Amino acid sequence: MASHRRPARVTVLTAAAAATAAASLGAVPASADPGATPAATRATVDRLYEEAEKATEGYNRADEKANALRRTVSQAQDSLARGQERINRMRGVLGSVAGAQYRSGGIDPALALLLSSDPDSYLDRATALDRVTARQTAALGELRREQRSLSQKRSEARAALAELEQSRAEVARHKRTVERKLAEARRVLASLTVEERADYDRASRTGERAEGPDGGPAEPLPPLADLGPSRAAAAVIAARSAIGKPYVWGATGPSAFDCSGLMVWSYRQAGISLPRTSSAQRYAGRQVPLSQAQPGDLVTYRGDASHVAIYAGNGQVIHAPYPGARVRYDPVNMMSHVTVTRV
Repeated sequence: MASHRRPARVTVLTAAAAATAAASLGAVPASADPGATPAATRATVDRLYEEAEKATEGYNRADEKANALRRTVSQAQDSLARGQERINRMRGVLGSVAGAQYRSGGIDPALALLLSSDPDSYLDRATALDRVTARQTAALGELRREQRSLSQKRSEARAALAELEQSRAEVARHKRTVERKLAEARRVLASLTVEERADYDRASRTGERAEGPDGGPAEPLPPLADLGPSRAAAAVIAARSAIGKPYVWGATGPSAFDCSGLMVWSYRQAGISLPRTSSAQRYAGRQVPLSQAQPGDLVTYRGDASHVAIYAGNGQVIHAPYPGARVRYDPVNMMSHVTVTRV
């Protein structure tokens, strides 16, 4: 990846890789070398943005996991409540039967037969009592099974809660890393002159922005009518409507986006659910050669797929670049390790 131009944005990496990145990147200096050239300063900002983007990949992944765990815990708690209600009802029924037997005297069957003036009637009652006893035995067995099941569910719920707390801590850790890297980048940018900062904001990583002077694409894009009614076309149309919206890490629209959040939102408008992270989006469909890219294809970058864009046609993509920038067009080859995925 060319490092003398515009920084990355913030997405999602594997939790382990992001954690490793966060640890290894902590030694990056907080400010630029006072004697550094503007080009070196821009390279430092690019690196910090890329590091923040990788940490955001970890943040998004951990946040997605925490959300899934919250749903699991909620379902477990509902199941526990329903299980306890069943057990309470079963205990109530068994208690009522036991109380009725106690009130009837619970006389020994042999003695009851001797005292009975109508042995045939007694035998009928004894048979009925045997059936009641059999049902009680079955009910007791079911109660024990329900109690064992409830105990297992309680254990699983405790484990899910513990995992949720761990995931929340992981989210917070990645968030701190992202915020630290972004703060460092802001301090470095502050060392640039107004002219140097304007030059930085105009430039892409390749030094060739794909935007025209009016903020539109430098090259004509396929007419909307030519994109057809496909869902990929609908995603492109949605991404075009987001041009000019600010980059905010962790955001999924509609007023702000990070890079993978823009893809999630654009495809959601087309009725398609994408994974939250750019690394997962790389495998959300069939990979095709860059030479065969079509509007609506996802384009991921770097070996870890920590940045993603949507192909807009004519060698251009739409993406949310990095903090401080807005959703815009850029060349499809703006970074290294380009992978095209058709959803």
